Amino acid sequence: MRIGGFQSFSLSDYPGMTAAIVFTQGCNFRCPFCHNGALIPACGEGCASIPEMTVLRHLHERRGLLDGVVVTGGEPTLQPDLPRFLRRIREMGYAVKLDTNGSRPGVLRRLLAENLVDYIAMDIKAPMACYDRLTGVAAPVRAIRGSIRLIARSGISHEFRTTVVKPLLSESDILAIAEMVPSGSPHTLQDFNPEHAYDPALRTFVPTPDREDSLDSKTA
Repeated sequence: MRIGGFQSFSLSDYPGMTAAIVFTQGCNFRCPFCHNGALIPACGEGCASIPEMTVLRHLHERRGLLDGVVVTGGEPTLQPDLPRFLRRIREMGYAVKLDTNGSRPGVLRRLLAENLVDYIAMDIKAPMACYDRLTGVAAPVRAIRGSIRLIARSGISHEFRTTVVKPLLSESDILAIAEMVPSGSPHTLQDFNPEHAYDPALRTFVPTPDREDSLDSKTA
């Protein structure tokens, strides 16, 4: 596992649980609004790396004091050792929350089949027609649609999230994204923090808090 960061305690990243956060290194998207730009390259000059055993040792020592572990990124599903790593965490008795961009449904399918995750949070970044603009790459929209369906039908706790990047998304875009969320699945709107945006041009944006923070879960 390539680990670019580790936070030993959080009350806000795993709903209802105290958790540690593991930040994997490397992402296949180049979202201009990303606030974790240092985690985008798989590695490179000046790329910090935390030994996997250091993280596992800390988690072992914190058994009984933490409820869960959040694995985020970067994009965790790019890590070949992800199933093995999650298995080690599960063996310590932790619940596992995975954050993903939904680009690799095959990996998600394996993790679900092996019962290695308890909660999945997936970002839905834009209506499919403008996904490339919000990801900075030729987005794998078919895979993203597949992940949305897979997560919604998984039977485990989950949520879909959208960062409201007003310079890049209109109100009609946000409504279109909400229509993409399967019935019964929660959809959370997140504020855009421009301060450390991957695209420097977005760092001068001044946000205005004029919307609700979340959408109610849809009902069938």
